[in-house]
Amino acid sequence: MEPIEIIAATLLIRPWRPDDAEAVYRACQDPAIQRWTTLPSPYGRAHAEKFVSGYAPDAWAAGTAAPLGVFDVDSGELLGSHGFASINRVRNSAEIGYWTAPAARGRGVALTATRAVATWAFTKLRLDRLTWSAEIGNQASRLVALRAGFHIGGEQRNAQPHPRGRREAWVGSLLPGEVTGQTPARYAAGSLFVRRATVFGAAVPVLPLDGTAGHLRALAAGDLPAVTAACQDPESARWTTVPVPYEPADAEYYVHDHLPGQWARGTGAGFAITDARDRYVGGIDLRIDPVDEEAGEIGFLVAPWARGLGYAPAAVRTVCAWGFAALGLRRIGWKAYLGNDASRRVAEKAGFTIEGVGRGVCVQRGERRDAWVGSLLSTDVT
Repeated sequence: MEPIEIIAATLLIRPWRPDDAEAVYRACQDPAIQRWTTLPSPYGRAHAEKFVSGYAPDAWAAGTAAPLGVFDVDSGELLGSHGFASINRVRNSAEIGYWTAPAARGRGVALTATRAVATWAFTKLRLDRLTWSAEIGNQASRLVALRAGFHIGGEQRNAQPHPRGRREAWVGSLLPGEVTGQTPARYAAGSLFVRRATVFGAAVPVLPLDGTAGHLRALAAGDLPAVTAACQDPESARWTTVPVPYEPADAEYYVHDHLPGQWARGTGAGFAITDARDRYVGGIDLRIDPVDEEAGEIGFLVAPWARGLGYAPAAVRTVCAWGFAALGLRRIGWKAYLGNDASRRVAEKAGFTIEGVGRGVCVQRGERRDAWVGSLLSTDVT
C-alpha cells in the first residue's frame, strides 16, 4: 500500500517518519493517552523510536495497517495520531483509531482528521466499512466518532481490556456516504448530549450535603464493609431490591463494577452519603431514563446506624439540584413501596409531589408491588 499525505484545513496528515520519535515520545507521556489507548505505560523513548521507524513503515509495506501522524500544516507541530490500526482485505474494512496531543485538544483536530481519513478510505482505498471502538467511559473519543457520522451500535465485552480500565467497549461503524460535513445538532457544542459527555468524562464529583455536615462522593474500597453491613439490615432488604442474602461479593460488584459502569456509560450517577468525617452512612443514585432523556429517577438507602439524622433528605436535595444543573434534567421521579413511610417523608421533605399509587409499578425479587410515585421538577427548585 502506497503511503499518502492528506491536507485537511490546517492539518497535514502523513505517515510517520524516524525524526518524529521525539515528538511522539513527549506526547505519549500524557496520562490520558496512556489511560485510553493500548500504548505501553510507562512509555519510553525506545517505544517511540520502534513505532515510527519499525512498526509504522512495516505496516504500510504489508498493507495491514495505516498509521498516520497529524501535524500543523504550517509549523509542523505534532497534533495527534490517526489512521487504521488494522485493515481487513477479506471484509474490505478497516478499524480507525486516534489520539490528540494535550496542547491541541479542544481545536477539532481529531474530528477534522477523522473526516479526512475516512473520506480517503472510501474514495481512494474503496473500503466498504470503517469500524471504531473505545472503552466505555472514553466520552471524548465517542463524541468524535458520533460527530463524524459513526453509528454506535452497542458494546463488546473484553474488546479492549486495559489494566486500569473496563472490559466493555463501545463499537461503531461508518459506511460510504455517511461521513458528515457538519456536526449533527445533537452532538454540537452546547447540546444536552455534549453537556453530559463532559460531566461523565470527568471524575465523580464531591458534593457538599445541603444543610447537613457531610458530602456525597464516589464509593471506594474502604466503604465495602459498611455497604455490606447496611445492606444486610432487614429493613434495607424489606424496602429495596438488594440481594437477599447480601454477601460481601455483592458489595464488591456494586462498588467496583455496577456504579463505575453506570458513570462510564453516562446512564446515571451513584454516590456514597458520608458524614463530616467522610464515613459511609448510606448511598444514593440518580438514573437517567433511557427513553426520556430529560427525566431521571432517584433511589437511596441510609445505613441503620445513621437513620433519623437528616442525611437522606439532604442527600436527595443535593443530588436533585446537581441533576438539574449538571445533567440538564427537567423531571426526577421517586417510588417507594406502599408502607415505606420513612422514604415518603424524605421525598416530601426534599420537595417532591406525591402523585398517587402505581399499581404493580415496581418489581422486587420477581414480585410486582404497588408503590407511591412522586416527582420533582426543575421548576420546583428555587
